[in-house]
Amino acid sequence: MEPVIIVLIILVVLVFIALIKTIQVIPQASAAIVERFGRYTRTLNAGLNIVVPFIDTIRNRIDLREQVVPFPPQPVITQDNLVVNIDTVIYYQVTDARAATYEVASYIQAIEQLTVTTLRNIIGGMDLERTLTSREEINAALRGVLDEATGKWGIRVNRVELKAIEPPTSIQDSMEKQMRADRDKRAAILTAEGTRQAAILTAEGEKQSQILRAEGEAKAAALRAEGEAQAVRTVFEAIHAGDPDQKLLSYQYLQMLPKIAEGDANKLWIVPSEIGDALKGLSGAMGNFGGMGGGSGGGGNSGNGGTGTERREKPSID
Repeated sequence: MEPVIIVLIILVVLVFIALIKTIQVIPQASAAIVERFGRYTRTLNAGLNIVVPFIDTIRNRIDLREQVVPFPPQPVITQDNLVVNIDTVIYYQVTDARAATYEVASYIQAIEQLTVTTLRNIIGGMDLERTLTSREEINAALRGVLDEATGKWGIRVNRVELKAIEPPTSIQDSMEKQMRADRDKRAAILTAEGTRQAAILTAEGEKQSQILRAEGEAKAAALRAEGEAQAVRTVFEAIHAGDPDQKLLSYQYLQMLPKIAEGDANKLWIVPSEIGDALKGLSGAMGNFGGMGGGSGGGGNSGNGGTGTERREKPSID
């Protein structure tokens, strides 16, 4: 009985192993290449798949998702004989698992070498300045060449990016000095432009201020003149409305005499000849004071023919 049990156990183990080899589970976004006696049979897609155990074998499992592969810096010579190091990143995706397995031995290595050679061809036709400023152009040219060449390998190149373009150290120093000089130049230009704009704005402000000040003074003078004219009209109308007589006018003349003589510097002052007539009119009302005023007035008229003015010296007070 014991040999029978051992045989049964062996048979169960073999059946179990056969079942394991028969059922193949392929993850999502993956594919597997099946060979039968070393020859391609079919491609297993995602899900549960049945194969013939011990006859069918899984040659390769391929990830169908988009892959990102960075390549190390590559020295490239530009058109003006300068060596620059360029880092590249390739975004690719396997579209045909069978072609990626049988058309090329190692598609990663093939893509890298193709990228290097294509990059050297493209950069060799550009000078350093164009190389540094034409990343999009270089990316597009690389992608076009790689996509065309890798199509037969079952590979689709989605994007090609240049991570860095590093010129020689001496060139970097020269470029840095040039950039610093350009920045200083732009800063000086902006400063001068700012000073110019400030001067223009200041001049405009002063001009507007002077114009507004002149307009204000003109309006103030016009208002003062209008006010004085209104005051004169009011006084004139009041005088005519009051109908003053000769006595009132004579009294007003006498009130104005002290104001004419005010100030120590007034050595000479002028008495109008009409004051004699005023004093004559006032003499009838003030008695003796009027007689003295009349004599003074008569002398004035006698000396000046009844018209003009008299020049009198103000007594000095020492």
